[in-house]
Amino acid sequence: MLLIDDLLLLPFKGFIGIFREIHEMVEHELSDEDYIRDNIMELQLRFELDEITEKEYTEQEKELMAQLDVVRKSKEEV
Repeated sequence: MLLIDDLLLLPFKGFIGIFREIHEMVEHELSDEDYIRDNIMELQLRFELDEITEKEYTEQEKELMAQLDVVRKSKEEV
């Protein structure tokens, strides 16, 4: 019976593994200072190349800077 159970549950275990991997990637992107700084630099480049407007740049930069502040504060608490 255990083999049949394992075979029936295999797709669900695969989905759980995929969701764990996605969660780890999101967690990394939200808590990595270098990743956020890279996004800010990319944003600046896009603005300089006129790919985005000044308003879009300002809004996105504000969000990224706020995210960077949260990461830095959380590291200070640890």
